[in-house]
Amino acid sequence: MNSGKTILVVGSIAIDTLETPAGIRRNMVGGSASFFSIAASMLAPIKTVGIIGDDFPEKGHDMFLSHGINVDNVQTANGKTFRWGGRYSDDYSSRETIYTELGVFESFSPEIKSEDRHSPLVFLGNIQPSLQLKVANLMISPEYIISDTMNLWIDLDPDKLKDVITKSDIFLINHEEAEQLSGTADIVVASQIFLEMGPDVVVIKMGAEGSYVAQKNTGVFVPVYTTKNLIDPTGAGDSFAGGFVGYLSQQPVPDFVEAAVFGSAMASFCVEGFGVEPLMFVSQEQLTTRIDKIKATMSEGATI
Repeated sequence: MNSGKTILVVGSIAIDTLETPAGIRRNMVGGSASFFSIAASMLAPIKTVGIIGDDFPEKGHDMFLSHGINVDNVQTANGKTFRWGGRYSDDYSSRETIYTELGVFESFSPEIKSEDRHSPLVFLGNIQPSLQLKVANLMISPEYIISDTMNLWIDLDPDKLKDVITKSDIFLINHEEAEQLSGTADIVVASQIFLEMGPDVVVIKMGAEGSYVAQKNTGVFVPVYTTKNLIDPTGAGDSFAGGFVGYLSQQPVPDFVEAAVFGSAMASFCVEGFGVEPLMFVSQEQLTTRIDKIKATMSEGATI
């Protein structure tokens, strides 16, 4: 199943507490690197770069181990693992951060073993742009560098973020962040602005509205798989990225629209439970079924 090229991912590994209309869950494994790694591990060998504290739960270690995820580049430091708490509104239209405790993540400086610097695919999760750049500069001749970001870094370090975009072959961003960074709500125009900064491909994620895949002078909308079982949207974007990059790992000549279809299908599983748990039990048959339904929607204009 995970027979693709190796993907190296850097991002946060966290312990999350969430409140949604579906309930409350405390002390779950979360973070961008965790969601991405579990999602992509269905399709490719994964090497995760990150940091945890000495309070990281045994179930977290077991989670990575059970999915064959290489954690040789995950540092363990004295102190607390990055912790985050969030609360969703009754209709899921907004999310409030209850607390953020950086813990050992505050002093995180990525380190990558020499043999892992040759990984052909590199995903820079939405952490500080300076850390993304450090990892990108440590890698040796990767086929693709794929980056993501978030509104915090657009506010705090836009210049360094633009350096990350310039260095990226593929840039992922959600529609609200795209408007914030580009100054326009028109995602087609925004995507062209980002393409002019250096990437060959820009993917703007639009939540329930799907995604927009842009290359020079072309763009395609990709719908979501509509689920009636929305539980927890946290990590959906990172799960999308896991499916997207996982697809790339298996293709000698990739179709980036097809990659977005894989991403949409993977994200649809993520939202159907709390944290990373729903991703851990996805079968290849289930993934293929949702991919086929998304493709049918694109070709027939139907509603899933």
